[in-house]
Amino acid sequence: MIRVLIVDDHAIVRRGIRDIIADEPDMTVVAEAADGPEALAQAQCCEWDVCLLDLAMPGMHGTDVLARLRRECPGKPVLIVSMHSEAEYGPRLLRAGAAGYLPKETAPELLVTAIRQVAAGARYVSPTLAAVLEAKKRKIAAGRRPLHAALSERETQVLRHIATGRGLSDISSLMGLSPKTVSTYRYRLLVKMRMKSNAELTRYAVENKLI
Repeated sequence: MIRVLIVDDHAIVRRGIRDIIADEPDMTVVAEAADGPEALAQAQCCEWDVCLLDLAMPGMHGTDVLARLRRECPGKPVLIVSMHSEAEYGPRLLRAGAAGYLPKETAPELLVTAIRQVAAGARYVSPTLAAVLEAKKRKIAAGRRPLHAALSERETQVLRHIATGRGLSDISSLMGLSPKTVSTYRYRLLVKMRMKSNAELTRYAVENKLI
């Protein structure tokens, strides 16, 4: 039996969640709280497996309650159920230790699924939140890519030639391109790599073992 602690300052919301859980044979509500201090008191005196926690409550914000529960009840999952934007708040609260994040407009069956999932020791991440997390991961990965990863093959060739000290006419002859075309490639290099001179390009090429 999954024992649930409901923390929300709106009685009608607590009632709605309680009614949803009452229909599930493997779940029961063991306690309710209308604010942070009451939630912490209930968490200490009751045996519970999953806490459903609102964010916006009087006196003590849900993020502070989450931090206290993580410290005082380690290993017990806290599932955030909030009216706030999933994309905006979800990633931050997962990093803070929440087991999952659900908007209050979530369908009852998804709430039940999330409770079972976090009670089993997993995190609950909705498809919407998963997409947000993946986009953030890709953005971070892109920021860590070396500058030359964005260069075309031709631009990389020009960079190597510049770094070896070759002049415009030599590069033109070696690559079979007009001086004007080579000059255009050099300009693109400087823009893409946010540099101002051949010396900077050369230093970068040496440091990144491109020559």
